[in-house]
Amino acid sequence: MSAPSPVLFVSHGAPTLAIADVPARRFLADYGARMPRPAAIAVVSAHWETPRPRIGSATEPSTIYDFGGFPEELYRLRHDAPGAPDWAAEATAALTAGGLPAEMDERRGRDHGAWVPLMLLDPAARIPAFQVSVQPHLGPAHMERVGHLLAPLRRKGVMILASGSITHNLRALHWNAADGEEDESARAFADWIDDAVARDDRAALRDYRRRAPDAAFHHPTEEHLLPLFAALGAAEAGKGRRVHASATFGNLAMDAYEFP
Repeated sequence: MSAPSPVLFVSHGAPTLAIADVPARRFLADYGARMPRPAAIAVVSAHWETPRPRIGSATEPSTIYDFGGFPEELYRLRHDAPGAPDWAAEATAALTAGGLPAEMDERRGRDHGAWVPLMLLDPAARIPAFQVSVQPHLGPAHMERVGHLLAPLRRKGVMILASGSITHNLRALHWNAADGEEDESARAFADWIDDAVARDDRAALRDYRRRAPDAAFHHPTEEHLLPLFAALGAAEAGKGRRVHASATFGNLAMDAYEFP
């Protein structure tokens, strides 16, 4: 039996990750150049919030510029990798059969939580990709279940790309921070997550808002950490490992994790 396709959690950062020469961008570009080409990529994006799971099934998804006030260059970028309607249908069926009724959405394009990391991982735009929404009101255990139900697709060649952020308090960002500058509080929270992931302590991770240092400060709302739980759920066995750690704008931890 062939090895399953990867599960990768990435912190997608600000939209400027697509053009900025920062360590997180270089990491994603290098990872994409080295990874085996999957049959498709399922992107669980923090920027698609829905009451119940929805799966993007557009054949030619548009590029959504779901941000404002950034350099004009960003609004000229496109990532025209094809959609994956057949894989989207299979994902929808898997979630529904597992007790999480899901619906396909053939009209929605790709938000920057999807197209920015996809552009860096697959600059030639050849790998079909589809999006999976998050349900913040249902919490970490629910998103872990979503990932678990998507996991069988890995054995068929589908990569799970969970796109969120290890820290995400936009009011705490230092837009003029020097390269490499990072708040101690943000790194303390990120390192707590790393320790729990390394120990595969799912109970602690689900209870992160009570146990992790300054959790509510670094995640005033949960949607940007929830893709991490989808990645945990999609892991077949063993412990995840941090494959990248850096920061942008002082308080935005850009850590990435790979799961077996």
